[in-house]
Amino acid sequence: MGLELKRGHFQMMVKITFSIFIIIPKIGLSFAADFLGMNGSISHGETLVSSDQIFELGFFTLGNFNMSYLGIWYKFSPDTIVWVANRNNPLADHKGVLTFNNAGNLVILNRLNGVVWSSKSSRILQNPIAQLLDSGNLVLWDDFVLSSDETYSWQSFDYPSDTLLAGMKLLLNPKTGLERCLTAWKSMDDPSTGDYVHRLNYNQGLPQFETVQLNVHRKTFRTGQWNGVQFVGIPNLSSPAGVPLFVQSETEISFMFEVHNKQLFSRIKLNSLGVLQLLVNRSRTATLNVKLEFPSDPCDFYGRCGANAICRCSLCECVKGFMPKSPDKWAVGDFSSGCHRTIPTNCSKGEGFWKIKVVKLPDLLEVTLDRRMNLKECKDVCSKNCSCVAYANSDVRGGGSGCLMWFGDLIDMKALEGWNRVQSLYVRLSASELDATRDHTGRNIILVAAILSSIIGGLLFVGATRWSIKHKKRRIRIGGLEITKEDIDLPLYDLATIKSATSNFSIGNMIGLGGFGAVYKGNLSTGQLVAVKRQSKSSMQGLEEFKNEVLLIAQLQHRNLVGLLGCCIEGEERILLYEYMENKSLNYLIFGKTISFFNSLLNNDILS
Repeated sequence: MGLELKRGHFQMMVKITFSIFIIIPKIGLSFAADFLGMNGSISHGETLVSSDQIFELGFFTLGNFNMSYLGIWYKFSPDTIVWVANRNNPLADHKGVLTFNNAGNLVILNRLNGVVWSSKSSRILQNPIAQLLDSGNLVLWDDFVLSSDETYSWQSFDYPSDTLLAGMKLLLNPKTGLERCLTAWKSMDDPSTGDYVHRLNYNQGLPQFETVQLNVHRKTFRTGQWNGVQFVGIPNLSSPAGVPLFVQSETEISFMFEVHNKQLFSRIKLNSLGVLQLLVNRSRTATLNVKLEFPSDPCDFYGRCGANAICRCSLCECVKGFMPKSPDKWAVGDFSSGCHRTIPTNCSKGEGFWKIKVVKLPDLLEVTLDRRMNLKECKDVCSKNCSCVAYANSDVRGGGSGCLMWFGDLIDMKALEGWNRVQSLYVRLSASELDATRDHTGRNIILVAAILSSIIGGLLFVGATRWSIKHKKRRIRIGGLEITKEDIDLPLYDLATIKSATSNFSIGNMIGLGGFGAVYKGNLSTGQLVAVKRQSKSSMQGLEEFKNEVLLIAQLQHRNLVGLLGCCIEGEERILLYEYMENKSLNYLIFGKTISFFNSLLNNDILS
């Protein structure tokens, strides 16, 4: 991995080359050697370059040209600094020197020969060799020791700054507390320790990554727990640009990645604003492009929706059985106050649990973990403990195992639409809330059936059924279902067109939110206004029901019914486009601003 490589046959080459340094006076290292011997040194303008010309080490300056630092950068991109030695102790001028002290440590000396930085090797080295590897790792070892089993006595990979390179570890030792994390720069022109740190957190035996703003002691981003397969809340990072490797043992919890394609150069960076970025370069050019970054959408920000709420498609919604603490603030988009219970629970008869599927589980703040329990046992234990507010499996492997129980507010939940191998969360509800849900669901089915029956009967009676459909000579697949042209010929819109029409499903364009999902006002490139109905993965409507809705509504075109203009079926997205009703609905005209029973039926928010 580039972490503890053996010296091997490189020793002989070093001895031969080192003898040249003894015979020939030092004239600088601008010829790009990749190692530094005991009597060697590097001054401003001289560098070490790895053997394959990938990385370079030397002194550099930034915004304040008087101050200088020792660092490592890409040879093909000198502005891309990946490691800084003296980040918190810069040299005041360009008179610094990198050399060895009497103990064999690498040291940076200022113009007065004062030490401003040292490698602090674990032991005294009699014949030290420093080498810059093609991995970007600066390593230090003793050429005097002949054992081929000898490992590096010091390496820069053990002291990351703001960048994680392939082969470098983010690490936490649960027993000793040893930690290796990413720390952001103060600013783009100041590599000193900034306000953000990205690190592993280990609570109740479940690791997760988090970004913390140090100056205010506040989390800004959290991946979600390791569930035996992945860190829930971030996509699978496996790609040609990097293969993630996670290790969990009694003495080490670590994360690293490897790149198997030598033509790709990848790094993970925590920038000065606290944003974690995966950057990739496909050739030796000056630019590394951002492939992923976190947080990337509003739901990624830690605790955006406050307590007992879920963030879904940039919007916040209270968990079933809860309501906003401050409705006025929620109305203007301030969700920080979160939600509280509508009806308190007290372990009374009939209480149960409401299942929330495919969700980033709440933060591990007030929790217990028992890896021996299964889900049924977990439910039984949580039911008997009046303080237990929710439970879930801790591991998804083998059908699920382990018991996680929460005893306080549920913080930082995010709906993960389209994800696989993600746990469900079971939240305690009062008996009346569960009964109301069951009754309401039954009434919904009966009422919807009655309304549709009346509409269809009326349309058949007046013979007003019409088709307003364009021809599309292809099959549409929704999951395992197909809608062929024999079923329906309906205009298909691509997702990019719909995103453009709705300003990427912005909150300002949202005009409704119901059990199916959110409804947005859209403006197509033709100038036509549309109502965009975007199905949520938490909707009760399944694949078959979605197909039936498309078939039914597309064929029921009437002047008193809103028209279906088309649909979008792309990836996990299932979207319907309707005519936009400028003068609002018949329900609004009849009942005004009072929410009718039918409206509450359609907007019933059931997370199942």
